[in-house]
Amino acid sequence: MSETFSAATDLDLISFLKAIPDARMRRGIRTPAWYLLLVAVLGILSGCESLRDLQRFARRHHAVLANQLGLELRRPPSDSVFRYFFLQEDVVAFCAAIRDWTIAQIPGGAADLDQLVCDGKTLRGSIENTPGGGSAFISQVTLYSAALGGGRAH
Repeated sequence: MSETFSAATDLDLISFLKAIPDARMRRGIRTPAWYLLLVAVLGILSGCESLRDLQRFARRHHAVLANQLGLELRRPPSDSVFRYFFLQEDVVAFCAAIRDWTIAQIPGGAADLDQLVCDGKTLRGSIENTPGGGSAFISQVTLYSAALGGGRAH
């Protein structure tokens, strides 16, 4: 396992995000790095396609998230906070944390998994441009594990 997994004490995503070193300079930090990453993950899973979308998501859910997580944040992060943070963030460490968290969710870990095969298809003609400059489309993603003997399509 990687350093991220060994640094995380629990199986929850927040523990894995907290194990990622904060690359920002200490002066002027108002929002913990793990919180920015958590808001970004939740926002992207909720359909955010831009930094402005993340700002709106953070603003909309600020009170509930801060309360549930026991944080005293004066205001939600803005799009520029996300922009500067992502320019400095260690993408390799973030990807490793997400990978390790995902593996930690598998009963028994990944020791018996020799490989996972992922395949994706997009329905022809389903791509539409979105107002944020991205694309929306209908797709199917299949994950197959030879060791588990099955695939799962979404």
